[in-house]
Amino acid sequence: MFGLGRISRIWQIYSVVRRYGLSEFLGRKPGKDPRPPGERLRLALQELGPVFVKFGQALSTRPDILPAEVAMELAKLQDAVPPFPGSEARRIIEAALGKPIDELYSEFDETALASASVAQVHAARLKPTGADDPGFEVVVKVLRPDVELQVERDIALLRALADLAERWHPAGKRLRPKAVVAEYEKVIFDELDMMREAANCALLRRNWLGSELIYHPLVFWDYTRPQVLTMERIHGVSLRELDHLRALGCNFQVLAERGVEIFFKQVFRDNFFHADMHPGNIFVDVSDLRKPSYLAVDFGIVGTLTQSDQRYLAENFLAFFNRDYRRVAELHLESGWIPKTTRLEDFESAIRTVCEPIFGKPIKEISFGFFLLRLFQIARRFDYQVQPQLVLLQKTLLTVEGLGRQLYPDLDLWKTAKPVMEQWMWDRIGPSAQLARLRERAPLLVESLPELAERAMKLLANGGPANGASADAIDALREEVRAANRRVLFAAGGATAWLGGLLFYGLTAHSPPQTSSLVIAGLLALAGAWCWWRALQAPRG
Repeated sequence: MFGLGRISRIWQIYSVVRRYGLSEFLGRKPGKDPRPPGERLRLALQELGPVFVKFGQALSTRPDILPAEVAMELAKLQDAVPPFPGSEARRIIEAALGKPIDELYSEFDETALASASVAQVHAARLKPTGADDPGFEVVVKVLRPDVELQVERDIALLRALADLAERWHPAGKRLRPKAVVAEYEKVIFDELDMMREAANCALLRRNWLGSELIYHPLVFWDYTRPQVLTMERIHGVSLRELDHLRALGCNFQVLAERGVEIFFKQVFRDNFFHADMHPGNIFVDVSDLRKPSYLAVDFGIVGTLTQSDQRYLAENFLAFFNRDYRRVAELHLESGWIPKTTRLEDFESAIRTVCEPIFGKPIKEISFGFFLLRLFQIARRFDYQVQPQLVLLQKTLLTVEGLGRQLYPDLDLWKTAKPVMEQWMWDRIGPSAQLARLRERAPLLVESLPELAERAMKLLANGGPANGASADAIDALREEVRAANRRVLFAAGGATAWLGGLLFYGLTAHSPPQTSSLVIAGLLALAGAWCWWRALQAPRG
């Protein structure tokens, strides 16, 4: 498990920690290095490589957790990692695209525009297509040399440590460190593929094209390969330049609220969210300072959720802010994230004990990230199973929240997020959603009866229970037939109610609509929706 290479890496990490005097971050006596602790931590993470730099980037967005001077120093990791030589970038681009730089771009700046842990960016201009075309301004993102080997080495070490923790740590089985590392491994290796990043950018651009909230650059596929990405250059003010934005008169409240709205719409509306939204990746379009919008870059890390995860998060947030702790407890049981043997009342009481003090603060001061952390702390006592697919979302939520608080300390996240989640819930359970599901499943509902009848006939032809089928199996088959009948009847009833409502409304539409007519049509529509919901909920054998 721990070969010579891994032992050597552990020793290197230990040596770096000692050399930069980082013992104070472990609660011990500070070392003798006179430099500020934030600078020493940044330099150490930088020396240890991409996996550690990513960790520092996440910490830099939480000045509410770290001292402000340390967070500000770590923010330099976002796009101020020392660049590799421009001549090396040129060599990588020419090898990937198969042509000399001069044949690919009319201009190429060998001085890096920005440099991060995985790649660096160079300004360039495409060849003109005509006499009046100066050439499209682009940026060329180039993967760092040998970065894959560095990441593979550290991920292998993390896997080995996670395996030890899962075997020997008392909470290893519950925390599932191997699954968490596997999820992180997928994320970071995806980030090393520029083609995947280009595809992420293209999808986000389609999802938000025409929006006044955010803009995503255009990808140039003919100039993009796994090691190289060419996309439109955007011009804006970095979100790190808060003093500059403040001097311009930027409306920080609108900017913060729009950032939260974008995140929650990406999670719940699109189910495809930008999961690396630190200040180095976000710029501000200041053409309208009253309603500033965002310009996004760096799409190597994105996230998606299953429908059940989306529902879990939305309902948990809604129940929490309505102080419906029983529903929070029920959601954990329904999701299978705590054992079915857990006594619901005990779990509800534990949630109430921890959450009630939070409501002693104004709702605008309540932290979504803090709520999630507290929720998981409670669930840990009840053998909560860590869900690796949510680790990325938790990290992104904490980043977005920290960023929003930096922009506008009085930000009310709930006010911004609640309408998005409520709309998503309505889209899932409203009449239009039920009708769409009915259209999808109607053929199966209709086909189920003949299939069940055929199965019953074959069973009877083979002699029934005496020839191998138990009485229990016959009862189960009968119940399945009854359930299928109920599904068909409810579906037919729903269709009839909706048709009746439409006809009734149509017959009375020539005259000024009466309240009674609208009420009757509405009741018929609701009755139809209820019938379809029952059809979909009817048990299947």
